[in-house]
Amino acid sequence: MRVIVTGGAGFIGSALVRHLVLDKGHDVLTVDALTYAGCEASLKAVADSKHHTFLHADIRDRAAMDTAIAEFRPDRIMHLAAESHVDRSITGAADFIGTNVVGTFTLLEAARQYWNTLGTFAKAAFRFLHVSTDEVYGSLGDTGLFHESTPYDPSSPYSASKAASDHLAKAWQRTYGLPVVVSNCSNNYGPYHFPEKLIPLTILNALEGRKLPVYGKGENVRDWLYVDDHARALDLIAERGRVGETYNVGGRNERRNIDVVRRICAVLDELVPTDTPRENLIEFVTDRPGHDARYAIDATRLETELGWRAAETFDSGIAKTVRWYLGNAWWWQPLRDQYDGQRLGLEAKTPA
Repeated sequence: MRVIVTGGAGFIGSALVRHLVLDKGHDVLTVDALTYAGCEASLKAVADSKHHTFLHADIRDRAAMDTAIAEFRPDRIMHLAAESHVDRSITGAADFIGTNVVGTFTLLEAARQYWNTLGTFAKAAFRFLHVSTDEVYGSLGDTGLFHESTPYDPSSPYSASKAASDHLAKAWQRTYGLPVVVSNCSNNYGPYHFPEKLIPLTILNALEGRKLPVYGKGENVRDWLYVDDHARALDLIAERGRVGETYNVGGRNERRNIDVVRRICAVLDELVPTDTPRENLIEFVTDRPGHDARYAIDATRLETELGWRAAETFDSGIAKTVRWYLGNAWWWQPLRDQYDGQRLGLEAKTPA
C-alpha cells in the first residue's frame, strides 16, 4: 500500500504516519509545509525507514502536488494538512482560509487529475480521505451527540474553514466521482501535541510551577480522543469506509475543561510530587470569543460498520500522555522556547 499523508508532521498526522509505517508496513510519503505546528522531529521514529519519505511542500502549490502524486503514485491520499488552532484563527483567519479551503481545493484537483489516469482496478481501489473536526457542527446543549447527519453550524474562523473544506471534498465525490470519504473527530490528545494546546500547555506549565489558565469557569465540555486511537480509525476508514460517507470518530470520554486540568494536576502530583498541590496554580481567564459550550461525538457508525473501538479511556490516556512529556523534553523544549504559553485569540467581538 502506497499512501500520501498531508500534514504528516503535525500532531495527528505524525501519529498516523507512525502507525502506517511502523505497524502496517505501508510506503508513506509525508507532505508538510512545516508551518508553526509542523515538526519534523515528530517523525523521528520513521526517519530512517525505507518505507517513509518526507517532502517539504505546501498543498496550495499545485505544481508541487501534481509532481508528488505523479511520482509517488499513491493508492490513498489521507489529507490532514490544516491550520487548526481556534485562537490563532480569531486573529489570523487568512491563513486558515488559504490552507484549509484553497489548499484542499488544490489537492482535490491534483488528486482528481491523477485518479483519471489510473486503470480500471486502481481507479476503483483509490481513496481520498478528508480528515476534519467535530467543530464544524457548532455547539451542543447539555444533552445529545453529534451525528454524521448533524447540520453544520461553525462558530469560529477555524471551524468555518474546515466546514467549507468538508463540503468541497463531498462535492468532488458527487460531481466528479472522486472516491472521497470524510471523517470528523473529537478533541485529540497524546504525545507530540503542540505545546499551545490545553493539555500539553497544562502539563508543561504545571511542571514549571506556572499559572494554569482556564477559559471562563472551565465548564466547556469536550469529548477526548487519544491520538493513537484516532490514527487506527483513520486507517480503517480509508481502507473500508464507504465512498461518499462521513464517519465520526470520538472517544466517548466527555470531560469539562476544568476536570481535565485537575486530572493532569493529580497525575503530576503523583509522579512528580511537590509541597503544594498543582491544582492551586489554576487561574480562570476571560473566555474565548465564540467558545462552543459542548462537543460530543456519536461514533456508532464507525464502531458498528468498521468494528473500531477506542483502546484508551481518558484516565489511561492522560496518564500515558503525562509520562510521555516527562520523558521527552528533547521534543517539546525547542517548541516551548518558541512559544512560551502566551494567550492567543484575544481579539474581541465588535459591539453592534
